[in-house]
Amino acid sequence: MLFDTHVHLNARDFFDDREEVIQRAFANDIQYMNVVGFDRETIPLAIEIAEKYEHIYASVGWHPVDAIDMTPQDLQWIEDLSSHPKVVAIGEMGLDYHWDKSPKDVQMDVFRQQIHLAKKVNMPIIIHNREATEDIIRILQEEKAEEVGGIMHCYNDDVKYVPACLDMNFYISLGGPVTFKNAPLPKEVAAQVPLDRLLVETDAPFLAPHPNRGKRNEPAYVKLVAEKIADLREMDFQELSEQTTKNAFRVFGINW
Repeated sequence: MLFDTHVHLNARDFFDDREEVIQRAFANDIQYMNVVGFDRETIPLAIEIAEKYEHIYASVGWHPVDAIDMTPQDLQWIEDLSSHPKVVAIGEMGLDYHWDKSPKDVQMDVFRQQIHLAKKVNMPIIIHNREATEDIIRILQEEKAEEVGGIMHCYNDDVKYVPACLDMNFYISLGGPVTFKNAPLPKEVAAQVPLDRLLVETDAPFLAPHPNRGKRNEPAYVKLVAEKIADLREMDFQELSEQTTKNAFRVFGINW
């Protein structure tokens, strides 16, 4: 039994066959999923999907690429939705220095606002990080994010940053890149992160794992991620599956 802790079933890529995708996941023993909403279009659909399926949950936040578009009304909307019984986290949020739609100072301000919100409603946060690791860790430390903790989504950084994340009550989530032949960093992390702080995800429809790299990703493929991590850690796949699922329940505050 696996928990895909970060999936975008609300993406347009799944508009034509979402039900089939979900049923394939269930058939592959991916029994739990967290659908991530990150803007005005994807948040309502994340909630709608979570309401339809007992074991699918939602998180709500504002993506850093679109930080410049967030209004005070949007932030209030996210706060209102945080009380929904199927919402388990605030995010994804963070910093993205790869794209230039939103200036860095705007991204940082929106990031801080969402951390404040998460602390106000006492919910974990999901971090999006692209080419901004040191700023993200600094802001999390300055804002005392350890009070709520959360998830470093699709971690793809040097293992040297892991202790700082763990110290702030964050879990390390790994996705498709851990299976890529030319991606040594996730492999090092997979082997070294404490087992009780490790999560698995797909980030579908993005970052499909080998041998499906370059194709549309889907939650059924999280099994490939878990199998690779078990291999890297030289441990039993079932043990890894059970522990990462327990970890997901713990961070999201879901009764096991």
